Amino acid sequence: MDISSAGLRVLRQIAESGSFTAAAARLGYTQSAVSRQAAALERSVGTTLFERRPDGVRLTPSGLTLLRHAHTVLASLAAAERELAGTVPRTEPVRFGAVQSAGSVILPAALAHLAATDPQITVTTREGTTPVLIRALRAGSLDLAVLTSRPPHRPFDGDSPRLHLETVADTELAVAVPSNGNFAGRTTVHVDELVHAPWIATPSSSSEPLLGIWPGLPGRPRVIHSARDWLTKLQLVAGGFGVTTVPARLSPVLPPGVSLLHVDGAPPEIRRVLVARLCGDPAPAIKAVTQAITSTA
Repeated sequence: MDISSAGLRVLRQIAESGSFTAAAARLGYTQSAVSRQAAALERSVGTTLFERRPDGVRLTPSGLTLLRHAHTVLASLAAAERELAGTVPRTEPVRFGAVQSAGSVILPAALAHLAATDPQITVTTREGTTPVLIRALRAGSLDLAVLTSRPPHRPFDGDSPRLHLETVADTELAVAVPSNGNFAGRTTVHVDELVHAPWIATPSSSSEPLLGIWPGLPGRPRVIHSARDWLTKLQLVAGGFGVTTVPARLSPVLPPGVSLLHVDGAPPEIRRVLVARLCGDPAPAIKAVTQAITSTA
């Protein structure tokens, strides 16, 4: 087989992005260039590597096998480039991803813990949704990620390679409301009272549900504002422009003017926080970061 490093990078990015178009955007290529690289890679190995589906592109079992080896090849090439350039790192790097709700509470505490106990570890971070971070883990673009799941907390999917999951904490979903106004001075709200509330939600896609709406709402939500950023949503709540759902663990970082209410009249919505990595014996630096997350969450 005659496989180029460019072809392996395209394979990895398609695995992470889930589409040729998104992979091209991340790599700075045209879509046709990515398609040509993918086709050339399949010709070189003599088998189908990509499965085109209505919801995007996934790797076939052969593609996943090649991806596993691509991790090693690309990591070795990157190490060789650094050594030849005289920039061999003196620290232990860990690439870490986190869902947005974890970034404001779990991430700062874990990084502060690491700075005190393991200063030789350098953590680089990125934010994303759980589906995006899972793809990045499997593509080898991340070493570790904090994810969330909702009941019944089944395994995320049956794709390969499998993920090693460790529960960090369970937290109850609550509703963030303005401290002044209709819900002032309250600690609970009945789910029926939320039917006609003005909601602030995160846009959804085919693979990601609409976030910020109470899951058991008995009726169609009235979404007034749409925003992805947690700070934006909570500042809109503080200004009296709507309500949104947040994990109760965010209570220490709520801005002034925002209160959290427990929802009555509906089953509790529990969100599980997990730290995930690929299966196998992790490097000591990855173990240390995992320990920092679990001990400070």
